[in-house]
Amino acid sequence: MIRTNLSTRPFYNERIVRLVLAALALLVVAATVFNVTRVIQLSRSDTRLATQASRDEARAAELRQDASKLRATVDPKQIEFASDRARKANDLIDRRTFSWTELFNRFETTLPDEVRITSVRPKVDTKNGTVLAITVIAKGVDEVNQFVESLEGTGAFLRPLAKETRFNDQGQAESVVEATYVPAAAPKEDKAER
Repeated sequence: MIRTNLSTRPFYNERIVRLVLAALALLVVAATVFNVTRVIQLSRSDTRLATQASRDEARAAELRQDASKLRATVDPKQIEFASDRARKANDLIDRRTFSWTELFNRFETTLPDEVRITSVRPKVDTKNGTVLAITVIAKGVDEVNQFVESLEGTGAFLRPLAKETRFNDQGQAESVVEATYVPAAAPKEDKAER
């Protein structure tokens, strides 16, 4: 068997090489078409976003101008007047939401047998909340102190303190107890008992 090629022009199988080159060329054309369409889409999107951004900036400038015009027309006296009215309205709301029933129920559970309450004066303080001035009459100072300790034990009365104590003609101690009343601070089981 002869293994040499004796032809003047040898035959090479070029079909596979041409097929691979054609496939690569087709792949390059497809990638180029994809890239061109993406560049066009992104360019349009960029143009649209730039237009939207310029419109938004123009609108923001308009709104800033309108706000500065409105600030110039506002009278500080009117603001102070409205603020004062709002404070008064809030004060009325705070007074309206004050529960006397809940307060007296707390007194009923804390009041010793030898102590009587003669007056209760609430005062709404913006800094401390509701401050109560409770006037009591007792047999002596020890009973007043017992009442103060009972109030403090509920958790609804902060810093109770017997401010003024004097003895009346019958020899009883009359005392004014001041405390900050915070009904929301009371323990849950105290509210569940009622």
